[in-house]
Amino acid sequence: MVSKSRSLKRIVYLISPNKIYPNFFTDLEKVLSSKHVSFFQLRLKNNNKNQIIKIAKKIKPITKKFKVKFLINDSYKIAKKVSSDGCHLGQSDENIHSAKENLKNKIIGVTCHNSKALALQALKDKASYVAFGSFFNSKLKPNAKKANLKILNWAKKNIKKPIVAIGGINEKNYKNLIKAGANYIAISTVIWNNPFLKPEIAIKNFK
Repeated sequence: MVSKSRSLKRIVYLISPNKIYPNFFTDLEKVLSSKHVSFFQLRLKNNNKNQIIKIAKKIKPITKKFKVKFLINDSYKIAKKVSSDGCHLGQSDENIHSAKENLKNKIIGVTCHNSKALALQALKDKASYVAFGSFFNSKLKPNAKKANLKILNWAKKNIKKPIVAIGGINEKNYKNLIKAGANYIAISTVIWNNPFLKPEIAIKNFK
């Protein structure tokens, strides 16, 4: 289950870097120890299934240690294989009905871009949460569809499930998204590829 209410210290929905680097697992443990993170999503577009499974098995005990929900991007099959807490599906990914059938009561989040219709359909399909974005220019997804704050205002009034904001979010702009209606903010580059701060320091800017 995913709660719409959140601790002010756990507003972060953390996404993995595009590539798992040598010290990543040590850095992940340091970041999660901050207690600012509620979810961790493994998103690896350039790795094959077996590689992702191997990495996921190393991540799972770390997320469990810090009571962070562990999600797999794109694939409910991998999520089931590694017994993660659930998966996140984009509009072009696997079918949510198949995911629900296979993952039962586990977490299944859905990307809704800037669309009320997609969000309402996700609710109808019994998604655990809805994600809107990209709100700002994103290095992780440079060609992502853009979203605006109005969709968060609408969602806050009409969506009874948790709302995640994504796309180019940093320590300077995230508070506006929370004020507009987001329950959680999805971040990646600002943590893993920050040119000025180590990951365990960068995460402390989000509280």
